[in-house]
Amino acid sequence: MADQTHVLFVEDDDVIREATQLALERDGFAVTAMPDGLSGLEAFRADRPDIALLDVMVPGLDGVSLCRRIRDESTVPVIMLSARADSIDVVLGLEAGADDYVTKPFDGAVLVARIRAVLRRFGHAGGADRGEGSADAAAGGVLSFGELEIDTEGMEVRKAGQPVALTPTEMRLLLEFSSAPGTVLSRDKLLERVWDYGWGGDTRVVDVHVQRLRTKIGQDRIETVRGFGYKLKA
Repeated sequence: MADQTHVLFVEDDDVIREATQLALERDGFAVTAMPDGLSGLEAFRADRPDIALLDVMVPGLDGVSLCRRIRDESTVPVIMLSARADSIDVVLGLEAGADDYVTKPFDGAVLVARIRAVLRRFGHAGGADRGEGSADAAAGGVLSFGELEIDTEGMEVRKAGQPVALTPTEMRLLLEFSSAPGTVLSRDKLLERVWDYGWGGDTRVVDVHVQRLRTKIGQDRIETVRGFGYKLKA
């Protein structure tokens, strides 16, 4: 039990909550399932899970607000679950600090694959096993881009000498850019390298994370190349 990945699952629909919990447990996860946001926050603080699955529309404290509360306290990976693929739901969840989202109804195998992909980025579930990971590509010391400094070994970032707090997903995204400064990286390529998608994904995930990264390292540091993608200014 001690080496099981611990999942916090917050979902108010009894049928979905119980069926998903059973499916995840069959795949080897330890699951704490809660029916509302407030009990989910209490469980998060008590158990410190490895990953959180949060439905957007839960009572008491909605999933987006819960994600913000979790992100204020931790960089634990968060996947939002939504019954709609509306841009508002998706963007609000990602802007709150979520690392990915899955639209309901979802296939159990797809959900597990997305969970494992997120966990690989965060060093859980066997670690970062991609061989060509972002950290490996950018490893080698401290990289400087103007007032921005990236310690690729210590996994630390400073802007004008002050530390910048990044989530693991934001750090991996920055490492991808810094490994090839001045090179345009497409959204699809970033989905593959950072989000570990072996299938087509929603590029809004990339766009929101790039914007979140810009607010932390400087709006002008990452340039949009319309129709192609993004690049880090050298």
